[in-house]
Order: sequence, then C-alpha cells, then structure tokens
Amino acid sequence: MSDKIKAHHLQRKAVLYIRQSTAFQVLHNQESGRLQYGMETRLEQLGWREIEVIDEDLGCSAAGMVTRHGFERMVAEVCLGKVGAVAAREVSRFARNSREWQQLIEMCRVVDTLLIDQDTVYAPRLGNDRLLLGLKGSLNEYELDLLRARSVEARHEKARRGELVVVAPVGFLKTEDQRFEKDPDQRVQEAILLVFRKFGELGSVRQTLLWFLEEGLQLPARRPDGSIVWKRPIYASVWRILTNPIYGGAYAYGKTAATVSYADGQPRRARSRKRPEQWLALLPGAHEGYITWQEFKNIQQTLAENVQGWQRPGAVKHGAALLSGLLRCRRCGRKLVVHYTGNTHGFLRYSCVRGQLDQGEPKCIAFGGIPVDEALGREILRVVQPGAVEAAVLASQEAVHQRDEVREALERDLEAARYQAQRARKQFDAVDPENRLVADELERRWNQTLERVRELEERLKEWSCPATNEPPATVEEFQDLAADLEAIWNGGHADARLKKRIVRTLIHEVVADVDSAAGEILLVIHWRGGVHTELRLPRRRRGTCCTATSKDIVAAVRSLARVCNDTAIAGVLNRNALRTGRGNRWTRERVTSLRCKNDIPVLTAEERASRRWLTLTDAARLLDISSRTMRLAVERGQIAGEHPLPDGPWIFSREILESEAAQRIVAQARHHRTNPAVPGSGDENSDFFGT
Repeated sequence: MSDKIKAHHLQRKAVLYIRQSTAFQVLHNQESGRLQYGMETRLEQLGWREIEVIDEDLGCSAAGMVTRHGFERMVAEVCLGKVGAVAAREVSRFARNSREWQQLIEMCRVVDTLLIDQDTVYAPRLGNDRLLLGLKGSLNEYELDLLRARSVEARHEKARRGELVVVAPVGFLKTEDQRFEKDPDQRVQEAILLVFRKFGELGSVRQTLLWFLEEGLQLPARRPDGSIVWKRPIYASVWRILTNPIYGGAYAYGKTAATVSYADGQPRRARSRKRPEQWLALLPGAHEGYITWQEFKNIQQTLAENVQGWQRPGAVKHGAALLSGLLRCRRCGRKLVVHYTGNTHGFLRYSCVRGQLDQGEPKCIAFGGIPVDEALGREILRVVQPGAVEAAVLASQEAVHQRDEVREALERDLEAARYQAQRARKQFDAVDPENRLVADELERRWNQTLERVRELEERLKEWSCPATNEPPATVEEFQDLAADLEAIWNGGHADARLKKRIVRTLIHEVVADVDSAAGEILLVIHWRGGVHTELRLPRRRRGTCCTATSKDIVAAVRSLARVCNDTAIAGVLNRNALRTGRGNRWTRERVTSLRCKNDIPVLTAEERASRRWLTLTDAARLLDISSRTMRLAVERGQIAGEHPLPDGPWIFSREILESEAAQRIVAQARHHRTNPAVPGSGDENSDFFGT
C-alpha cells in the first residue's frame, strides 16, 4: 500500500470512472472496457471496501465539446468530501482538456482526494504530484490534438485526390475501389433524371416539387443502412438533388464548415454551407453523372437568380405582374415593388417605396401596372412573333412528351409494386399456416402491396384512356393561331408564370420614371442582347379607371356619330377588333352609354336631313361623280376628309364639298370622262364603309 493513502481516505468511498470516446469503441474495443472495470480489483487491494463505478459516459469524448453527466456527478461528490479517491485505468480517461482536468485536480487538492491510475497514486496536495498531474494533462490534450490533426490531414489529402468516399447519395453506389457509380436500378435513374428535366421546364425548386405532388409521383431516398425507400418528395430532397455536384459527374468534398457556439454555458455545434470556391476538393469529370457539368452550373445559376436581391429579379411567381422584379427606379436606383388592389386583387400598381420604408425618405414614383404590362407585351410579341409557329409546335411536342414522362413513371412504379406484391406472396406461402402471429402480419403486408398495385393500375388506366390522349395540333392550326398571337397572349387562359419566364429570357431590366409635366411614363427596356428601347406611355390621370374606354375609341365614336346610328357604330368598332375597357364586344346599348357619358350627340332625323356631314357615297352622289373617283381624290389629298377607323366610312363636311377644291375634282372627272359614272339606286350603301 502507498504511504500516500491515509485512514481518512479509506473511510470515504472510492469512485472508479470508466469512459470510452465513441460508441464504436464501446462495441468493438471490449478488451479496453474489461481492463477499465478491472481497476476495481486494484482499489480493493489498496484497502477500499466501498467502491462506486461511474460508467455513464461510455461513448462520450473528453475533449470538452459534449456534456458528461457522469464526470459532473463525480466532481460534485468530490466537492462534497464524500470521495477518498477517484480512479481510472489512465488519467486521460478523466479529461483531455485543461479546463475540466484542472478543475478536477483543484477540487481534489481542496478536499484531499487522491487520484489513482494503474501505476501510481497521486496526492494533489503534494507539489510534485500536482506538477506531474499538470504535465500529464497537458500531454493528454496535446496528444489528442496531434492525433486529430494527423487524421484530418490524411483525410484531406485523400479527398484532394478524389479517393475519399464516405457515403453515396441516392442514385449512386460506392464501389470497392472508392468510386461512385450509377445505381443499376432503372427506376431510380429515371426518377432523378425526371427531377432535372422538370426543373429545366419550370425553373424553380418549389414548382418542381409541386409538379411531383400534383402527379402523385414518389422519389427515392436512402436509409441509414444504405437501402432505398420510395416516399413522397419534400422540398429538401428535391433541393439536395439539384445542388449536389455529384449528379453533374464531379467529386466534391468540404462543402460545409463546422462552427461552435455557446448557449447557456453549453457548446453547440452547427454546420454552414461554403461557397464552391472555398470547397476543399472539386474535381469535374470524376465519374459518370446524370447531367453534364455545364448543365449543373446552369442550374446553380438559375437557383442563384431565383433569390431576389439587388441585381436579381427572383423566382417567377403566380402574380399577374409581368415586370415584377425587373423594374428599377431611374431616380434612386431601387427596385420597384408591386401591389395588388381591388376586391379580387386583379389591379396591379408599381411603386418605389423602399426608400420610405427603410430610411423614411419621401415616396419616389408610382404608376398603374396594367397599361405598362400591355405595352411591354406588345414589344415582346413584336420580337417573338417571327418564331411563334415553330415555338408553338415545339411546345405541343413537349406537352405530349410530358404526358409520356408521367405515364412511363407510373409504369415503373407499377412494375416495382408488382415485384413487391410477388415477394410478399412468396413470404406468405413460405410461413407455417398454423403460426398465426406471423401469418397474419405477412398477410397484412401482402394486402398492402396488392392495394398499391390496384391503385397504380387505375391511375395508369386514367392516363391511357382516349379522352386524355388528344392528337397534337398540326402546323396549319398553329399558323392560324400565330396570326392572332396577341389575342392568345392577352387571353385569360395564358399562364402568367410562362409569360414572365419569356419576359425574363428576353429582358434584363426595365428602368422606369414618371414625367409629371408631360403626363407620361418613361420606360427604358434593356434587352438581353444589349439593345435598349425607350417607350413613352400616357399616364392615367387621377380619378380615371383603368377599365375606361380609350380616348381614341371615344374620338372615333364622336366622328362616326355624325353619320351613323348606334347600331352601325357598334358594327364598325367590332369589325376593327376594338373592345370596351373591360374587353367586351360593342353593342348598341354600350355605344349609347359611351355617348351619354362623353356628351356625344345622337344622329337625329333632322341632322340626317340637313346633310351637314356625308359619307363617301353620299358625297359622290352630291358632286355627281363616282365613288371610286371620290376615294382616289381623298387618298391623294386633293380634298379633306375624316377616316376615324381603317375599316370604316369616310366622313366629309358640307362646307368642304362646296369648296373650290371639290369643284376642281368634279371638273377633272368630267374632263377625263364624257359620261361620268353616277351611283344608281342599287348601290346606295355600296361604299358606305369603303376606304
């Protein structure tokens, strides 16, 4: 027995502390555990009869980053003076960090508690022993740091060569020679390829996820044991597939960084993503990928642009505003925001309010968004109309291809479900029928697989029925639609997200300003190719509604009302493809309402009889010349006349027809033709709407 052990030490209990750093060591390094438990015999030989074993910290590191409840309980009992000695196989089992190690030594010195290992008994009250314990603690801490540094450096060197394969993500397998290869399961491969194809079509992670959820398709996921399970996709699973460079054929390591923070005195570990240029290793072309490396970089660029910021418009959203995220204020340089108003939130307005919200500055500019979007839509159509037919044919083919993709995915799911059902049946047939506890469970599993097969067969039948498989449109049909491309673009059935993706493909940014003196909205369109286009749009005055009829139509109706009744005016407006402010066709009642609102007089019988205003046919009859001669004269500018609409009547005043210019036209006509053609009674209205 050591002379350092006194009677008062033996009167108190001894504590045997047992610890191994990881769960792997606990399971596989069992000899080390037996040696540590064997220290109880040594304590008995030293004279202790009451021995408490503390093994609560098995699998916990002593580096100071985790809470060790067993160590804390041991230190608490030492502080209470209940412990005569604390023992461990090696003193490094107590702590491998200076804070906890020095705390233990100081508490043992204060209450006169001994420290015992397999070789020596230490008395912290003795200066030499305290010095030796301090050196051992420093060496233990340094040893741990050295081992960790060597291990991490070796790991990093292996990663730089692309040979460190820790775990294979879904869609890949880890080979024996530390490489990645594609999963041979064709169903897994097609599901991952479908994620990339749908993202290329929809342009955002959320829309890709929603498409999978709407179609009821599942995605593969990897369990901790390495097996594949199919389940309903979530946002994180789609995001991981689209952002992992392994799917682009590249080996990457060091994509995240570990940080340590302290909350309530406890260390907390967290991980943060690093930028690609900060990764430890990035080796494109290391293995076969699902997409090319250039396609992967394009996807990352799209994801970066979907995050709304100073120079990024953000992802396409459901709102009707075409220029959301693209408008920039010419005065302060900030992005304009969009507001939706009205009972149905169908009226949009662009405004520059970030300065007021962030810094209390005065409001900058604001204007209605509907006329701006309409003007921009016309500019877009002017650019894309030459290739409209080809684009429509490609879109039709793509729609057929999308239906084929869903059907093929359902067929793969059905094949996998039938395999699972067949496997469940074999398991049920192999069990002893009298063992009902097992047979009932296997029967339940078999029924679940059969229900899954029946569900997929019904869905596949719905997709294959003739009602949903309409033949694709022909090129001739698309040529007819291309002639009315503007109506298709402005139609209510057009997808707002698709229109905004077209706008963002062609336009980089639109700089906006308001000219209050001229009552105009100034737009400068910055096209992707570097060309700039300036537009000036009339700004709606305060109090006017965005659904009000345009001033040009009001002016045309004012002129037509001199020679036409309301029914004829409605026909002329419809023939010129003009609509009301709400997009409706013109009727006699709507023309009457427009006249009353704008104080336009109606054509009465007295006005018609006075013949103050005449059409081209009536004017020709009055001058005793042909309608063709009259039309040629007005087109050459020999006589003044009004032509409010292209497909509408010419209008002449009585004073013009009695002027010298009209007499010269009559004289020329009679000079060139001995017998001038005079309109007869049968063609009274033949040239009423002539141009």
